[in-house]
Formats: sequence, structure tokens, C-alpha cells
Amino acid sequence: MPNRTVFFVSDGTGITAETFGNSILAQFSAKPRHIRRPFIDTAEKAAKVVSEINATADGEGRRPIVFITLANEAIREVLTGPECKGMVMDMFKAFVEPLEAEFGMKSNHRVGRFSDAAKSEEYNDRIEAINFSLAHDDGQSAKNLEAADVILVGVSRSGKTPTSLYLAMQHGIKAANYPLIPEDFERAHLPSSLAPHKRKCFGLTIDPARLSQIRNERRPGSKYAAIENCRYEVREAEQMMKRSSIAWLSSTHKSIEEIATTILRDIRPDRLIY
Repeated sequence: MPNRTVFFVSDGTGITAETFGNSILAQFSAKPRHIRRPFIDTAEKAAKVVSEINATADGEGRRPIVFITLANEAIREVLTGPECKGMVMDMFKAFVEPLEAEFGMKSNHRVGRFSDAAKSEEYNDRIEAINFSLAHDDGQSAKNLEAADVILVGVSRSGKTPTSLYLAMQHGIKAANYPLIPEDFERAHLPSSLAPHKRKCFGLTIDPARLSQIRNERRPGSKYAAIENCRYEVREAEQMMKRSSIAWLSSTHKSIEEIATTILRDIRPDRLIY
């Protein structure tokens, strides 16, 4: 799909439009150019986006693909009208309106995910979870671990930090993470601060060759990144998790989303109900 552009247009952050659009585009072996246009909340702003879409269509000789999530009907009509030269995928038209007919009621056509973030309990829970995950990143603090929903354990650079932050940001999960280090392997048991919370622990492992590659990007030529050391740490970490009956998975070929969903399924299945 060379020289093809995709627009994501929203009256909010555009996260929904982009997530949905990328899920669809992932079915095609192509990498079109992405243009994000969030906070399009007036007809004037929408008209400017249409001008940009039309200029792109004229310049590329192909109509751009346009994913939109616009609650206001007047603003939507600017994008979906005959003046727009893009192929418009309207999520409200495709999903909300059929559901209105099915439920026999009108939707509230709320702009964005949160109508008033300051008053949203879910939003505040997410902020609290993010703060918790940052404070408990990489074993920085062992305080208040009883408040954690999950504690990720594994060798350094196995994916613990991005997974814990994703869990916090997307699901409001208070996720701590703790690196297993050579001193832990010499003691042959979990760190004492984790022992009382073993049921909350979930392990991440990784292929030693991939781990060595990642570590070499950070510390080239170091013992820390040497393949022999990576094999040793991964082997010892996996044995420790087995002895402690901690569920674990390999992050080598899995996305953050897949890892997070597995953790939620095993540790907090209630959070899969969204």
C-alpha cells in the first residue's frame, strides 16, 4: 500500500479511532502513513481536516482512508459529506446507531471516554494505579506491596516495566515489578520482601539470545549483556519461579497487550470485564 495515507479523526483523544483503525489495518501487509487529528470539536476544525484530506488525495492520486469517532452529528456530516475525498469509516454510523435501534434508546453522544475526568472514579483509579506502578518500578520500594494487584518478577530487561505501566494505564491495575538479580539466585529463594505476597507474583521470562541483544543496546560488550550471563540468569529465574509455584510466560514473541491479558486472566479476571 505505497503512498497511502490513513487519517484518525476524533473529537476526543483519538485513541478509540486509532485502536480500532489499527486493528483493521493489521489485517493487511502494508504500512500506510498515519495522520492523527484529535480534538476536532467544531465544524470549522472539521472543515480544515477535510481540506487536508482532499489535498492528500490530490497529491497522492488515491483517496485516503479516514477513521472517525465524532459524537456531534453536525461535525460528522462535514467529514462524511460529498466534499470529503477520503474513504470515511464512521464508527458511530457503523456501531452506535445500530445499537440505538436495537436498544430502542438514544446514546448520550458523549465526547471522549470521560465526560468529566475529575469526577470519574475509573479515571482516578487509573491515575492512582500509574503513580503506584511508578513508585514500585524496578524494585524501588517494597512498601505497601499488600496494595498491589500484581507483582511482576523476572530478570532485568524482560519487559516488566512496560507491562506494569500498560496494566496501570489501560486497566487501573496497581502493578509493582521486581528484578531478579544474581544475589537472589545465590540465595536460591525469592527476596524476603516478596515472600508474603507470592500469590500476587507473576513471572516474565525471555529467550536468552533476545535478552542479550536488548542488553547490548544498553551496555554494549558488558558482562551484563553477555550471552553466557543471560543464559545463566534466565535459567536460574525460571527455576526459582518453578520452585515458588509462580505462573510465568515468555515475553520474547508476545506483545504487551497479550502479556497483560494473560496476567489479568490469571491474577485479576474481574478486570477482563470492561
